[in-house]
Amino acid sequence: MSAPSTGRGGPLAGIRIVELAGIGPGPHAALLLADLGADVVRVQRPGQVAGHPDRPQWRGRTIVEADLKSQAAVDATLGLIEKAEVLIESFRPGVAERLGLGPDIALERNPRLVYARMTGWGQHGPMADRAGHDINYISLTGVLHAIGRSGERPVPPLNMVGDFGGGSMFLIFGILAALIERHRSGTGQVIDAAMIDGTLALSHIIWALRGADQWSDERGANLLDTGMAFYDTYETSDGKYMAVGAIEPQFYAQLLAGLELDPAFLPQQHDPDGQHQLRKAFADKFRTKTRAEWASRFDGTDACCTPVLTFSEAERNAHIVARGGLTEIEGVVQHAPAPRFSRTPGGAPTPPPPTSTPIGSVWTD
Repeated sequence: MSAPSTGRGGPLAGIRIVELAGIGPGPHAALLLADLGADVVRVQRPGQVAGHPDRPQWRGRTIVEADLKSQAAVDATLGLIEKAEVLIESFRPGVAERLGLGPDIALERNPRLVYARMTGWGQHGPMADRAGHDINYISLTGVLHAIGRSGERPVPPLNMVGDFGGGSMFLIFGILAALIERHRSGTGQVIDAAMIDGTLALSHIIWALRGADQWSDERGANLLDTGMAFYDTYETSDGKYMAVGAIEPQFYAQLLAGLELDPAFLPQQHDPDGQHQLRKAFADKFRTKTRAEWASRFDGTDACCTPVLTFSEAERNAHIVARGGLTEIEGVVQHAPAPRFSRTPGGAPTPPPPTSTPIGSVWTD
């Protein structure tokens, strides 16, 4: 693992961001922006710096403590906001306003501010003030229903789709777009980033396939949901798994060659009535060798057949190691900054600070 450095750089160097402490996609967005060089100040409740379980998520930031129920703390936070390019808040709708930190006040103090709001349901709508988590946000979009095998219940895809795909990544997308627009207009604006909206945007290809009558609401009956034998996982002789994604015919041909299966004795690749026979043929073959043997067999080919690794195994994967995709900070293995930049690369991320910084000593220039 590469050692963290204290150098700052990256394409967002010089961009000042205030993060009002929250959980989930808000902190994740702030982390990714800090990785790209932004100067992020996280404002959180007093007494939460040392030993907090979320501490690894605070890398690359300055931490200040403020009890936002105190007017003095609110005023000090507004002082930071006046000097910032971006504000990230992840409260339920109306909470920031009640604290005296809503967009009207913030933009009056700093008209160039990009005020980025992250919620699950959005700033308006009949469910806007309801609690929820990733599984709830994606359940109303059709996405959760589509994930799982035929005849089985839907499977939550960890919290990758709602929280981070539909949440933090669309929050960042909105922030960067607003910063570009501000370069033309000179004026900031409010971003309403909702995980339910982002999840719908991520599922565009599925909606498109439905519109072309190429996707069924029946789970496990489609191209990408294990309905096709050539897009699935298979158990090996040692109880591990290989992932197969051989969609294109030339890649499918290499898969069959690696499995030593003659296509003349198999159903056509996309024949819906032949998928059970294909799946059985693939499953029987994969059970004849270990995962390592199959990985070696398909290494260097375009069969789109790869081993299914655990997180621990991913740390040692040759490709991930060669790219430096993981780093270790204070004993915690985590992702390295992404994406990569040719002219403005950032340094390795810095550890979370061991103590908070007095709010009055931040951005004193």
